[in-house]
Amino acid sequence: MCGILTILGIDPARSNPAELRRQALAMARKIRHRGPDWSGIFADDRAILVHERLSIVDVEHGAQPLIDTLQGTVLAVNGEIYNHRDLQEELREPHDFQTLSDCEVILYLYDEHSPKDFLNRMNGIFAFVLYDPKRETFLIARDPIGVVPLYVGWDEAGNLYAASEMKALVGHCERIREFPPGHFFLGHQADKGFQCYYEPDWAEPGQVPQEPYDPAALRKALEAAVRRQLMCDVPYGVLISGGVDSSLIAAIAAQYREGRVEAGGSAPAWWPRIHSFAVGLKGAPDLGPARLVADHIGAIHHEVHFTVQEGLDALSDVIYHLETFDITTIRASTPMYLMMRKIRAMGIKMVLSGEGADEIFGGYLYFHKAPDGAELHAETVRKLQKLHLYDCARANKSSAAWGVEARVPFLDREFLDVAMRLDPSVKLPRNAARPHPIEKFPLRKAFEGLIPDEVLWRQKEQFSDGVGYAWIDALKATAEREISDAMMQAAAVRFPVKTPETKEAYLYRQFFEHHFPSAAAVECVPHERSVACSTPIALAWDAAFAAMADPSGRAVRDVHQQGHR
Repeated sequence: MCGILTILGIDPARSNPAELRRQALAMARKIRHRGPDWSGIFADDRAILVHERLSIVDVEHGAQPLIDTLQGTVLAVNGEIYNHRDLQEELREPHDFQTLSDCEVILYLYDEHSPKDFLNRMNGIFAFVLYDPKRETFLIARDPIGVVPLYVGWDEAGNLYAASEMKALVGHCERIREFPPGHFFLGHQADKGFQCYYEPDWAEPGQVPQEPYDPAALRKALEAAVRRQLMCDVPYGVLISGGVDSSLIAAIAAQYREGRVEAGGSAPAWWPRIHSFAVGLKGAPDLGPARLVADHIGAIHHEVHFTVQEGLDALSDVIYHLETFDITTIRASTPMYLMMRKIRAMGIKMVLSGEGADEIFGGYLYFHKAPDGAELHAETVRKLQKLHLYDCARANKSSAAWGVEARVPFLDREFLDVAMRLDPSVKLPRNAARPHPIEKFPLRKAFEGLIPDEVLWRQKEQFSDGVGYAWIDALKATAEREISDAMMQAAAVRFPVKTPETKEAYLYRQFFEHHFPSAAAVECVPHERSVACSTPIALAWDAAFAAMADPSGRAVRDVHQQGHR
């Protein structure tokens, strides 16, 4: 990951460009943790682009902002374009490539195609700002699912800001909002606002896909996604939580460890030894299965143990980096945040993770309550459309806090098309054609034999539960101790917007307000009722959900023979 901070649409009659340049440098320092390797800046009287670099591809020559020497356009990107070589070969005109960076091709796609056209050609995770001084315009865009964060804001002079994290904008912008995934914003068409470019057929309202289940095709698509995302010039690792999702990603990556992806596998990999990482309290449910998988795939495995007190001590920092007061996100982000520090200390700069599978395949325990395939599919679409607010933010910001990039192959746009076009009845955890209820059956079945059966068919554990049940219990106990009943009774007075419903939520909101005393910042944080990570609409699936306010997987009990305690 990198960090970008830009100021656009500057009117020299209303703002001093030199003062704004100094301000931009100060703002960018707040996100330097995302890109500790180098800093770059472009500035003229109309635009300022600052880039904080984490070097993953073309370490020697890929510094940004990147400039088209023929057209003068300027580009600052946070992300990875996995199909950049294919895109380069498809260019119609000659271009003066300056680097081997996977992102430089965006400059030349802009020369040759409309934004909607070329953005739909790109397979990657990205947030970028492209400034075109010849046309006196700019283009801002974000990847389809929102794996990479991006925020925009406006100051009192009307200048438009874009930044990788909200913290860079707080105190400078009167209005702040998250840039919507799968959209672009074109400067000279500002009256059109945010324009959607990502419109997959499977996400159309009322759509119920009909593609028959083909285990071989599903397996091939995920293997291709993992292989694409191994594009890397630095040491990398894999995260193994102990569940099926991350275990499959790690096992697939191990299949491609010997050959360099950038050379089509024909040259030896620069980093052929795979390091795997798992985190938890000592004795946590996830640690044993994670080690089993690591041994099975021949990874050099590292268990990161944390104590409850270490987790509690990190809460304020986690909330600062995650920029949220969402309960589930904070519970799960804290162990991940601690693990990422250890990972970076070992010299690892990129990791593969398993986020997204639960949203695609209906993997959360509450999906056992889905009444039919059509309802399950509609909920998976809703979950994917909200993922940028939750798991994507957790994976990206927990790792970026320490200068590590997290990649998520399940959210590869080509794989998404294969998995989300399946007839959703095959994804139902309770299917009459199968003897035992199990979530994510199509995924598990497609990869039989790749990892041990004990893990392949292991029941769902949400990450914040799997790192150790004592972690959730300690958070609740801490909130009970620090937040009085009187404070809760007055919660709506102190927090009239997005009022906390539990003492744990109140505790996190206090931390958030300390770091971000801004009404605009509060508006950027999701706030909705959820049970076991459901959307509010899915609460209607079970009458018992109406009385619950616990996002933990333990809120859905006894859907397996071995129920959660």
